[in-house]
Amino acid sequence: MNRVKKGDMVQVISGDDRGLRGEVLRVLPKEDRVVVSKINLVIKHQPAQRAGRSQMQGGRIQFEAPIHLSNVMPVCPVCDQATRVGYDAVDDEKVRVCRKCGEVMD
Repeated sequence: MNRVKKGDMVQVISGDDRGLRGEVLRVLPKEDRVVVSKINLVIKHQPAQRAGRSQMQGGRIQFEAPIHLSNVMPVCPVCDQATRVGYDAVDDEKVRVCRKCGEVMD
């Protein structure tokens, strides 16, 4: 079970975007990375495509690049603080628990 899931609110704890919060859009478990909305924005310069059926327009494309999992921390929805995640068994089901307030995060 991962400590960060799609749809979670996370806070960046290191890097250029330190202190900012955003929602997890994608989790890439094989690379240990996550894509967070409006965090780690990069600009890709794309040339115009002229050959073929589609006439794609070129220009500058801005998108969210993946950020390493160790650089983000989940935010507890109850206490609204960045926290570590613990695990507990509730009704024979493993759930994520906030380490600061003890509430279930799932």
